[in-house]
Amino acid sequence: MISRFNSLLWDPFLLILLCGSGIYFTFLFRFVQARRFGAAWRQALGKKKGGPGVSSFQALASAVAAQVGAGNLAGAAAAISAGGPGAVFWMWASAFFGMASSYAEALMAQNYKTCRRGRVLGGPAYYIRAAFPSPLGRCLAGLFALLMIFALGFVGAMVQANTISDSFGAAFGLRPLSVGLAVAALCLPVFWGGMERMASFSAKLAPAMTGFYLLGALFVLASRRQFILPALRDVALGAFCPQALAGGMAGITVKQAFRLGVARGLFSNEAGMGSAPHAHALAQADHPAQQGYVAMLGVFIDTFVVLTLTVLVILTSGVYQPGGPVQGAALTQAGFAVSLGPWGGPFIACCLFFFAYSSILGWHFFGAANLRYLFGGRGLGLYRAGACLCIVLVALTQTGRMWELTDLCMGLAAPLNLLALLRLSPQAAALTRDYDSRLERPRRGKQKKSPALAKLPKG
Repeated sequence: MISRFNSLLWDPFLLILLCGSGIYFTFLFRFVQARRFGAAWRQALGKKKGGPGVSSFQALASAVAAQVGAGNLAGAAAAISAGGPGAVFWMWASAFFGMASSYAEALMAQNYKTCRRGRVLGGPAYYIRAAFPSPLGRCLAGLFALLMIFALGFVGAMVQANTISDSFGAAFGLRPLSVGLAVAALCLPVFWGGMERMASFSAKLAPAMTGFYLLGALFVLASRRQFILPALRDVALGAFCPQALAGGMAGITVKQAFRLGVARGLFSNEAGMGSAPHAHALAQADHPAQQGYVAMLGVFIDTFVVLTLTVLVILTSGVYQPGGPVQGAALTQAGFAVSLGPWGGPFIACCLFFFAYSSILGWHFFGAANLRYLFGGRGLGLYRAGACLCIVLVALTQTGRMWELTDLCMGLAAPLNLLALLRLSPQAAALTRDYDSRLERPRRGKQKKSPALAKLPKG
């Protein structure tokens, strides 16, 4: 029953809402993802100032740690298996428009963040409450927070831990319970260290895990470089005329490639889903638009870098066969094994560990941010212990239904986030115009603060 409801919720309602919002924000902000791409990197690599909060780079690393997960390895392969190479093109298209949605999320998260007892607090729940009149706003924000706590903090931890357990069991023959205990032991000290420790840890983990995967993928592509251009041709042809490919006999249509590419792309980079703004709300920025720029880079790294390399490895290795028996994560593993040989399995297992482990940490603290919104600092110890227990229990649980529950909770929370952003879009546009004017016409003396910026909370 949950599976059928998810099918109705995600296809076509959420796909239309997510894609439509991304296109709307792209035109509203005048293609900010292209105009300010360079400024985004300069802001991300800037130094942290004194005071509460984290640096822009630490916030980006925390968001990337959560975004770059098992979906980049298994999700991309699943999209190709069912939608053909053309699904990759629609992944790129959805990510391009999703960068504008991610900009809007971080912009509003920064604008409505607050500081309590020296701790910076923020996230979608805060701007959802502001977007709608009370008591409706409080109810919708509370519902969003509850869904995020359950989906990310508990069920999300289980499905990511299951990914680690399956990959290590296949590669090294380890028992699921042993893997679950080991992962819980690695998570526990980071959980109890708070968001600041997690951000500092992510600033080291995210570049390391991404770099490790990129080196392996680039090695494979270098050994198969003669097949890169034919693979890109298949992507372009498969997006608009899949029947012209050799795999046309599998019955893949343009609609099928579009639907699967968009769905897997948005689920991978989480643009508009309401998760990444929890990290970007804590960043130190002189203007909300600055962190909005940085948030766009998370979608870019997730889809245009990590996910693209995954699909190129699959397509250039020759392991993809339309309607073939090898699909999903096994297809990714087979692609790497072509060039890495017996090291392909252990390499993917290690990458899946880093990706899934970082997602557990990121999702845990996103859930904790919503717990703080609802109950202040009460119940955090119980929440952390419950998350560790879920990681261990994954060895005794069938996780297929856990994925369905995660999809359900995220699918119910995403419309609340997007509707709030759409309602606040005039304010977001005013903030964007204000910062554009500052960049294009440097200030001479004091300027009057814009009405949108006047609403920024003190502290």
